Amino acid sequence: MGKKVVLVWFRNDLRLHDNEVLLEATQKADLVIPVYCFDPRYYSKNKFDNYNTGISRAAFIMETVAHLKQKLQALGSDLMTFTGLPEEILTKLCAKYEVDEVYHHREVATRETQISERVEAALWELKINLKHFIGHTLYHKEDLPFPIKDIPDKFNIFRKKIERESSVRKPFPSPSQISSPQHLESTSIPTLQELGFEDDLVRSHQNDDLAGGEAFGIEKLETLLDPNYPEFKNYSLISPYIASGALSPIYIFHRMYESNLAQNKKRFDRLLSSLLWRDYFRFMLKKYPNVFFKVNGVGNQKEQPEVKNEEILPLWKAGNTGEVQIDELIIHLKQQGTLTYAERRLLATYFVQEISSNWLEGASFFEENLLDFAPSTTYGFWSHMAGVGTSVKENNTFSWQDYAKKLAEQKG
Repeated sequence: MGKKVVLVWFRNDLRLHDNEVLLEATQKADLVIPVYCFDPRYYSKNKFDNYNTGISRAAFIMETVAHLKQKLQALGSDLMTFTGLPEEILTKLCAKYEVDEVYHHREVATRETQISERVEAALWELKINLKHFIGHTLYHKEDLPFPIKDIPDKFNIFRKKIERESSVRKPFPSPSQISSPQHLESTSIPTLQELGFEDDLVRSHQNDDLAGGEAFGIEKLETLLDPNYPEFKNYSLISPYIASGALSPIYIFHRMYESNLAQNKKRFDRLLSSLLWRDYFRFMLKKYPNVFFKVNGVGNQKEQPEVKNEEILPLWKAGNTGEVQIDELIIHLKQQGTLTYAERRLLATYFVQEISSNWLEGASFFEENLLDFAPSTTYGFWSHMAGVGTSVKENNTFSWQDYAKKLAEQKG
């Protein structure tokens, strides 16, 4: 009997800790082939003329992938990196290395699931199975106290029931060694130019305060767990690492309870609430497929004609509206890729109330520029700011001026 070979397809799970896919591959296979694909579909522009991945997040992802590659090399393996369509790349690798099975983490948003389906169909032509794992949420789907179709729409009810009737699993240990084929082909991580970004944009790109990679994510988490850490940034300090999968929400949860953060109950509750909102958005996208990408949300009312201020939209994107708070936040977002929840709320509310009823265009701008973009979280947030979110009580009813005043007082 020949050796069993498993290819691990990394996507938004770029870490060694609490990674069931990688750990099971090391336990079930004789040889493991880790692979990451820079899919050009994520680096093209969408119908709103926004990049699906802006240059700041592209650089952050590249750093995170490079970091994982180094960590895998230290374990006797490597991370093979390619630029191209996974459904084409993975099938070629499977044929070349006589792969028996491909493992990956399941996603929930439409684009991501469609890519998985294309990969699965291509692999099936080779009679190779694509094995799906569930590993992106704090609470495992199988541990919820209700089936997906019966998940409460109201966030507070959702939170109370799962905290009372479910529990968070322990994180999986990191593998200590990985056996891979001896002669894996040498691959390199693409440059920003190779991903399609123009030379002038690359030259003008500023490095962020946040460096990509699992070790840096854990370091930022430990900073955040200090009960005396300044409160203003909080979750946004680690959310880019969660979005790329460099940090596991389960790992964060258990570190929260092991640390002294409970001494600062307000910050502890805010951080936990952010993790639970992230779960809620992902599970809602399972309950109502594609719901966060519909202008009317779950509403059955007839879609209204779009109301749009064509003059202000480009000024908002450029950070040149004349509203000082708005403009400063837009410029910060474009340069640094980070915003606190309160800052996002102000920009989104301003967009909905002053620029366009099609909030999807504003969400798309966030998608381009945020380091911590995740489809369900970003679009779920915007749907609530637009008043069409699934948790009706949390739909926005405040004016952007109220948010601006409150934010100024917080910073003051």
